[in-house]
Amino acid sequence: MFCLDSSFFTYETTKSVVVKRRSLGIINRIAQALIIIYYIGYIFIHEKAYQDRDTGIESAVMTKVKGVGRQHDQLMDVADYVHPPQGAYMFCIITKMIKTHNQTQGRCHEVSLDIYKKFNCSTDADCEKYRSSNMPSGEITGKCLGEFSQCEIKGWCPSEDDSNSKDITAMKEVENFTIFIKNSIRFPRFNVKRGNIEPEMQDKTCNYHPVHNTSCPFFRVGDVLKEANASLSDIIKNGGEIGINIAWLCNLDLGVEKCKPKYSFTRLDTETKLSQGYNFRFAKYYMSADGEEFRTLHKAFAIRFDIIVSGDAGKFYIIPTLINIVAACTSVGLATVFCDIILLNFLNGSEQYKAKKFEEVSVYRSESHELKGSQITFKEEGKSCNDSGAYSSHSETLVCSH
Repeated sequence: MFCLDSSFFTYETTKSVVVKRRSLGIINRIAQALIIIYYIGYIFIHEKAYQDRDTGIESAVMTKVKGVGRQHDQLMDVADYVHPPQGAYMFCIITKMIKTHNQTQGRCHEVSLDIYKKFNCSTDADCEKYRSSNMPSGEITGKCLGEFSQCEIKGWCPSEDDSNSKDITAMKEVENFTIFIKNSIRFPRFNVKRGNIEPEMQDKTCNYHPVHNTSCPFFRVGDVLKEANASLSDIIKNGGEIGINIAWLCNLDLGVEKCKPKYSFTRLDTETKLSQGYNFRFAKYYMSADGEEFRTLHKAFAIRFDIIVSGDAGKFYIIPTLINIVAACTSVGLATVFCDIILLNFLNGSEQYKAKKFEEVSVYRSESHELKGSQITFKEEGKSCNDSGAYSSHSETLVCSH
């Protein structure tokens, strides 16, 4: 026969011990009440754990800008200062521009900016070290032009000179420009489609206000900058990045018509000495009468707007409701565990409580060929306390014959 450790084949069951101690009873009820309040107040009411949720929002955005301003004594409309021309999730409003006219392919001297102190030279050897640099406007030839004390480049000439950018007046009229945002979304899990423009809306002269008019899709640039805590004078001079956040937080149990967007605004770029604001370059190309190509290079300082759409919709569903109800009922039992720790370790008489709570019963069965019945012996063992919570002291033996 194979001998197996009898301790492996054991079964543990709970034993109810009623402790008539007021202080422990109060602690138990308080702990149970806190757990119930947590589940009802936070899990079910605040987090709405009884709902099925959809955060995989599908979104489309269209934008338009309206307004007229002045730059370089010229009148500028939307086609002049909005880039790219088709409005989408990202667009720029150009507030200041530096133009380099009549650039053609050729050789000329590079312009050394005061902030870099580069490309100054007295000999060709001074220019050789810049051959692998990405900083110049063209390809460094390695030749020093003594007339200008500058290194020669091969590329579009004359090279750009933006050293006087601070003297150029920015387009201040941008403060009163308006941005129209059309946003259509869909929650695929519930097949719910919504838009930020109400069907009955007809007023095109409204302006968004965070308190008095939260549903208007027309945003005044000055108001957006104010909500984003951005300085108008600084951002039109150096450019910057503004985030327009559209959040669709919808409780579909209240009805689809209650699903409306909430707008918030933030400045996304950070000011550093190395790079300030936001700017980019683009060129317009032309052809002369003799067939030579030339261009006008534009360095544009702009306010970049990024439309950020997020969504979270919830609707009652029986499965998460049942799961969280079961979890709540199970968690109430944690109060008993907490009280057991106090009872068995910190209260006076803990040794007595341990002796009552932990009890071991062993069952022995033997069959006799001389007797027609069987004999079962029950052996009840109490246990004396040790560090591990086990007790052992024999109390009585009961023999039953059949």
